[in-house]
Amino acid sequence: MAYEDRYVQAPKYDCLLFDLDDTLYPLSSGLAKGVLKNIHDYMVEKLGIDRSKLDDLSNLLYKNYGTTMAGLRAIGYDFDYDEYHSFVHGKLPYEHLKPDPVLKSLLLSLPFRKVIFTNADKIHAVKVLSKLGLEDCFEGIICFETLNPTHKNFASEDEDDIAFVGSKPMVSNINKASDTNDTQIFDIISHFANQNVATLPKTPIVCKPSEYAIEQALKIANLDPHRTIFFDDSVRNILAGKRVGLDTVLVGTSHRPKGGADYALESIHNLREALPELWEADVRAEVYSEKISRETSVIA
Repeated sequence: MAYEDRYVQAPKYDCLLFDLDDTLYPLSSGLAKGVLKNIHDYMVEKLGIDRSKLDDLSNLLYKNYGTTMAGLRAIGYDFDYDEYHSFVHGKLPYEHLKPDPVLKSLLLSLPFRKVIFTNADKIHAVKVLSKLGLEDCFEGIICFETLNPTHKNFASEDEDDIAFVGSKPMVSNINKASDTNDTQIFDIISHFANQNVATLPKTPIVCKPSEYAIEQALKIANLDPHRTIFFDDSVRNILAGKRVGLDTVLVGTSHRPKGGADYALESIHNLREALPELWEADVRAEVYSEKISRETSVIA
C-alpha cells in the first residue's frame, strides 16, 4: 500500500459510547411510556404519594435530578433500589422490541470499542440488548449498579454525595404516606415553582446528566473523552457530554441543539450516512497500524 508517512494519523476515535433506551430503539416502541406509568404506580403504591401530585412532582424531579428515582431519594424517600427497578421495568412491553439485524450489522462493522452507558439497571439493559439481538455488539455495560456499587448502603449526609443542583443536606428519610409527607412534598413543589433551585437537597444517586457520572463512566471503562463519541437521545445528557470533552451524537432528531451535539440522527439506522468517517477510520487504522509496525521493526 502506497502512502506518505507524514500524512498517516491515528483514527480520531477508539470507542463509541451508546445510551440504551430510545437510542438503540425508537421511542415509538412504547417502553418509555410504560416506564413512566410504572414509576407513577410505584410512587403511589409503595411511597404513598397522592396521585394528584404525580405529574408535577415527577416532572420536576426528573428535570432537576436526571431521573425521578434520584429526585425521590434527594427529597427524602427511602426505598430499595433493586425493588424499584424491578417494579418499574418488570412489567414493560419488551415484546415490542424485535431483533434488529440492520443495526447489528452496522455496529459489528465499526472498528472501535463499543460500550453501553445507561441509567437503567443491568437486568433491564441485558434484556433490551437480548430482545434487539445486539448482545454480542458491545464489550460492556455501564449501568446503575456500575455507578452506584454500594447502593444498598444508603449514603449518609457525611458522604460526598453528587448533587445536580444546590448543596443543601438531604431531608429526613420518608418511608410511608402520612399527612406530614404530603405537606412536605407540596412544599417541595412550591419550592420548584418559585425556581429557588440553589437550595435543593442533594441526591446520593450517581447518574446522567451529571458530569461527574459521565466522568466516572469514562474512568471505569478506561476511555479518553477526546477519543470517544457519545450517542444519546437526551439533549441534557448530550450537553453534559460536551462539557466533559466528548464528541456527541443526538439520536431521535435531525436537528442539532445550539452549542450541543456535533451530529444529530433521526434514527440510529442513519449512522453510516451521517458519519461515514467512522467506516473510513477502518482503513486509516489499518494504515496507521502498518506504519507503527514498520517503525517498530526498524527500531528493533
